[in-house]
Amino acid sequence: MTTYTVLLTGDDTTWEAADEATRAATYAAHGRFAEALAARGHTVVGGAELEHSRAARALRRRDGDVVRTEGPYAETAEQLTGFYLVESDDLEDLLACAALLVDDDGGVEVRAAKPSQPAPAPGTTEEG
Repeated sequence: MTTYTVLLTGDDTTWEAADEATRAATYAAHGRFAEALAARGHTVVGGAELEHSRAARALRRRDGDVVRTEGPYAETAEQLTGFYLVESDDLEDLLACAALLVDDDGGVEVRAAKPSQPAPAPGTTEEG
């Protein structure tokens, strides 16, 4: 199985101003997405809706120092608004399921996650 990140983008200011009916419709689409994944053999192993991008804190290195800024990493209208981690053997089918999440406000990006490498045990080197 491959683990994929399903990245959700959109204008979080539009979401913040959305009425209850719009929010309910969006959450219903996420419910249909979860149902489709389960019915088609994909497994959600994580994910979250993210707070508004204004709450983000970004760290960058400038002139050898780490500089902290408030707000999103990139100044764009579309921001990362949430994500899922999904285990799947069928990328094309996962993309078909992810299409259920595409709306007029944002998009979906799917990427394979690289497997993590185990850290060496404390007090050892990678050579053993």
